Amino acid sequence: MSRVFVFDAYGTLFDVHAAIGRYKAEAGPQAERFSEIWRAKQLEYTWTLTLAGRYADFWTLTERALDFAFARVPQIDRALKQKLLDAYFKLDAFPDAHPALRDLKARGYRTGILSNGSPQMLVAAVKSADMGSLLDAVLSVDTIRMYKPRPEVYALVTEHFQAAPRDIVFVSSNRWDIMGAAACGFRTAWVNRSHAPQEYEPAPDKVLGDLHSLVAVEF
Repeated sequence: MSRVFVFDAYGTLFDVHAAIGRYKAEAGPQAERFSEIWRAKQLEYTWTLTLAGRYADFWTLTERALDFAFARVPQIDRALKQKLLDAYFKLDAFPDAHPALRDLKARGYRTGILSNGSPQMLVAAVKSADMGSLLDAVLSVDTIRMYKPRPEVYALVTEHFQAAPRDIVFVSSNRWDIMGAAACGFRTAWVNRSHAPQEYEPAPDKVLGDLHSLVAVEF
């Protein structure tokens, strides 16, 4: 039995589209497209900066991506910018996040987060979701100034928990993140909430529709 379960934060435990969801009426019919662009550019910036050997923290990239989304979808009023940033700082947890973490802790597993998020973002998100007592560690890429899926990022987990890769189950809704963790020898669970097609190698050990079934899966 694996003794450590480590989760991606954004898109896995916290709903990245919750920010625009709070202001959907004000944003109008382009709200979903706007949110998708915001998220896509946020991730793109992490990859391109890491490839170039450069770094800016995730909060900076989140704001830059939001500015890009406003430029691409001018129908949405820029007056919403501060509201959206405030909302992103304290995103809603998915309804299945707390039950899954509680069940894992009840079974004696250690749990943690490994995230691109800056320390300040993660502290705010975990506190807002009242999740702190359910986590043994919250690890940020900010300590090494490079982003997933670099192998150095996943090494933060093995170093912190003093565990072999095979003793870690990494859980993420991002298929590219699962690829990075699997390449480092972790056991992996892809939470495919959106029913996205399979891509990348190595393949995940398990594919789940949500977090509810995680504790029942054998790794």
